[in-house]
Amino acid sequence: MVIAKRSHGRGREREPKVRTNRMIRANEIRVVADDGGQLGVMSSDDAIALAEDKGLDLVEISATSKPPVCRIMDYGRYKYQMSKKAHEAKKKQTIIHVKEIKFKIKIEKHDYDFKVRNILKFL
Repeated sequence: MVIAKRSHGRGREREPKVRTNRMIRANEIRVVADDGGQLGVMSSDDAIALAEDKGLDLVEISATSKPPVCRIMDYGRYKYQMSKKAHEAKKKQTIIHVKEIKFKIKIEKHDYDFKVRNILKFL
């Protein structure tokens, strides 16, 4: 699937942009049916009409191939499934916190005791 990432300009990235239906710019595209079967190469207008007849969307899967590959699918359901997968993956990830405390040569007794208490809390 072709994904173009766009950023806000502040370092954070937005949700990937996927071309669907009338946003597909190619004249000729290779179409994959909703059941996974090949429908062959056809014009984008014919493919969009075919998808609309089935009540589904035409989604661009690979824009870099010649001709581009598009699939007929329910795009809303696809986005929902992808968000669920991302949520599950985020739930299973482990976060490792590395904590560090530095002692200098000239350290006061209170500062030393304070840092030692924090070390014991970390462990």
